[in-house]
Parts: sequence; structure tokens; C-alpha cells
Amino acid sequence: MESELSNKPTRRRSKKRKLSKRRLKIKGRKRTTEKGISPLVEKYWLQRYNLFSSYDDGIKMDEEGWFSVTPEEIAIRHAERSGGGCVIDCFSGVGGNTIQFAKMCHHVVAIDIDPHKVELAFNNAKIYGVADYIDFIIGDFFQLASSLKGDIAFLAPPWGGPAYKTIPNFSLDLLKPKDGYSLFQAAQAITPNIIMFLPRNVDLRQVEELSWLSSPPLNIEIEENYVQNHLKGITAYFGGTAFGKLDL
Repeated sequence: MESELSNKPTRRRSKKRKLSKRRLKIKGRKRTTEKGISPLVEKYWLQRYNLFSSYDDGIKMDEEGWFSVTPEEIAIRHAERSGGGCVIDCFSGVGGNTIQFAKMCHHVVAIDIDPHKVELAFNNAKIYGVADYIDFIIGDFFQLASSLKGDIAFLAPPWGGPAYKTIPNFSLDLLKPKDGYSLFQAAQAITPNIIMFLPRNVDLRQVEELSWLSSPPLNIEIEENYVQNHLKGITAYFGGTAFGKLDL
């Protein structure tokens, strides 16, 4: 009887040791992200090669860049549709679209109001070997627009962070730093050939209304953009960029 009682605590301690080992293994599997990646952007880090295929070569990002940069496959599509000439990237961020425009042998003017983002974009352009085709400008697009000259204006303004996905019908008034109508009118001061990358849940009726801000109204083409069968955004092509009609 005594021997049976003395054996039971030993078995319980053995089970506890096995359980603690399993917990340690689970914790080990969770540590998959690189140092400095916050929980807010972890899921975007897991998609890093969709954002920059050359990520491992030294690409640098800030937190906002993780959820605002255009996926590379879509950025390539925008570049293919731009037809050549000089592209004004009005909100260049960390350089996703800027790089692809430059790779298509375009001259690019990349504008961002944040000096740190311009520094990151310059670094990333060097990784892709296209920095010499880009003029980086630190400044406010709205103040610069009237003095800019280009064949195409590319608008990928901030969407307000990841929370945009929770809005059933995303209004152009929610774009940053100003509403979509003000953004479009500023771009029209440069060229009628405008490409605009917008949230997948944007109000398409409002997007179509933008074409009526010109007289006569601009041609418009709306395209859904997918990455690995997931809808990531909507691109609106205006003027000569619509339906492949741009001839530079």
C-alpha cells in the first residue's frame, strides 16, 4: 500500500515536465518575425515578398509603409499601363510604385512630405538599381502641383490605415491628407492622364464622378487588382491612361 502511494506523485511530476516541454515548443514556433516588427504590421511582414520581391536584399520600411505600400504585382501593372514618359508619383511613401515606374524606363518624380519616407524610398530604389531614374522631392504635393510637369500623375494617397477595411462603402472624403476630389483636381493641374489606386471597398459612383471634373469629361476605366486571388484594391485610369489609349 505504501509503495502505491509513493509512486503517484512521481507520475504526476513526470506529466508536468512533459507538459512544460510542449509549451516551450509552441512558444518557439510563434517567434517567426524579425526584430522590430510590431504586432500591428506582423501580418504584412508575412506577406513581405508580395510587397517587395527583393526584400531580403536590404529593403527598409517604417510602420506605416507596411500597410500602405502597393503590392509589387499591382505596382508592375500600374507601370505597364503608364505608357512611358515622365510620371509624377504624388505620394511616393517607401517607393513601391516609384520603383516599378522607374524599372519601365520612365523618369519619375517621387514626392513625399515625410523626409524619413523619402530616405527609405531612396534606399529601396538603390536596391532595385533604379535610383538614377528618380528625382526625390521632400514636400507638400498640394503646394508643388502647380509647378510640376509630367505626362502622368499617379495618386496612391493614404487610406487612413488598416481600419479602412471595416467601412462598408469607403467614401473619397476619407482619403488623406485631403478628400479625393481635392486630390484629383490638384493632379489635373499637371495632366489629365491620371492613375488612382484606391481601397477595394471604395464608392465606385464617386470615383466615376471624378471624370466629370473636366470639360469635356475624361475617359475612365476601373480595374480590380488581385494578389494571389485576393482583391487588394481598385485602380481608376483617367484620360489617356484609360483603355490603353495613351500615346506618348
